[in-house]
Amino acid sequence: MLVALPRFRSPPEAYCTCPPKFNINPYLGRCGHGCLYCYSVKFPAFRGEVKPRFELLEKLKRKRRLAAVKLPVMLSDCTDPYQPIERRTMLTRKILEVLVDGGFPILIVSKSDLVVRDLDLLAKTSAVVTLTVTSLDEEFTSFMEPGAPNPSKRIEALRRLSKAGIPVGARIDPIIPGLNDDPEGLKELVETLASSGVRHVTVSTLKPVRGFFKTLKRINLDLYYRLRNIYSRGRWIHGYKYLPEDYRHRIVKTLRSLVLGYGMSFASCRENLACLNTDICDGTGLIRKTLYSCTLV
Repeated sequence: MLVALPRFRSPPEAYCTCPPKFNINPYLGRCGHGCLYCYSVKFPAFRGEVKPRFELLEKLKRKRRLAAVKLPVMLSDCTDPYQPIERRTMLTRKILEVLVDGGFPILIVSKSDLVVRDLDLLAKTSAVVTLTVTSLDEEFTSFMEPGAPNPSKRIEALRRLSKAGIPVGARIDPIIPGLNDDPEGLKELVETLASSGVRHVTVSTLKPVRGFFKTLKRINLDLYYRLRNIYSRGRWIHGYKYLPEDYRHRIVKTLRSLVLGYGMSFASCRENLACLNTDICDGTGLIRKTLYSCTLV
């Protein structure tokens, strides 16, 4: 195995449909983007001060060739690999150098335009970059994602990556009732993503973890009461509070129609609606042909 990095299999109730892959989180602690809805704080390792995992880099250098099959490597499934501290440590770039040299396909998931810095490395292997763009409304993103680059920077990054020949996807995640679920706003967002070279879109509704509503109550009392009321009809599934099924189904189907209308592939994440997907939610569909011929070492 590659430094014991395979992703954990979610129970069926968690509705995860991701194919097997390795996951690397270069950083532990609370991500510098400070997203109000952060899911990773559910896990103790992703709370507190951000901690670069320099020891992981050394392990990768020693053990990368132990992987029998070159499964894709995702950076990252819990914390952003291009959060602000990356500008100083360059840890994600150093990890990428090792993985690219080892011939591993790469799946980047981020909210940062900093990923463009590593175009030279991504161009040397099969790679997909997925940027999360929850809204084009900077008032919304500055409230929900205070430490992340604004939407215009992410859109420009998608354009640059696509123009350079890197397959790009986007996540509209999370979709929050009454905040970024307006049909006209979603249409504008999907249209902008398509014109930026995005080939695949994955969507997901907000699934708060325990503590979210307590934090929200301190920050915005009106929003707290509105969302608490909506989610009161939902249910907890493995530590996540799900919206009522009727809302989830309606918003996913609406976005599916928009995304397919602009010629992109579509998937939802953990919504129990895989029947509506036209491709794989994690973006591996964009490099499928390469993955069919795995390299054995």
